[in-house]
Amino acid sequence: MKYLVSILLLCALARSENLASATAPLPEAPDGRPFWATEGKIEFGVLGSLVAADAITTQRGLSQGLREANPIMRPFVTRGAAGQAAGSALGFGTGLGAIYLMHRSHHYKAEQFTRRLMLGVEGAVVGNNIAAIR
Repeated sequence: MKYLVSILLLCALARSENLASATAPLPEAPDGRPFWATEGKIEFGVLGSLVAADAITTQRGLSQGLREANPIMRPFVTRGAAGQAAGSALGFGTGLGAIYLMHRSHHYKAEQFTRRLMLGVEGAVVGNNIAAIR
């Protein structure tokens, strides 16, 4: 009988502890990593510089008789510097938005991979443009 009372008493204590913790308000969880951390600021700064270099080298190549290879950007870049600026801004904004969505959904590795992939691709495009206009 002592064992049965002891087990019931322990079960009641354990249950009351669960009820007490369930009714207390939960503390605010931290958001995780900040989006505009130093690494992200530097990478987006470099990406913005590469987008500007791509715009400049593309316009120089067009003035030398070359043709835009990207069919999505072609309608923008053939409208001159203003069209090139609009297309570059749309492309940069789309990339930034996609990375922000990955960050908000807590896909930090995919966010970092995508940022660096964008840097590599844009760097390769600028390098290709420089090689073509020489």
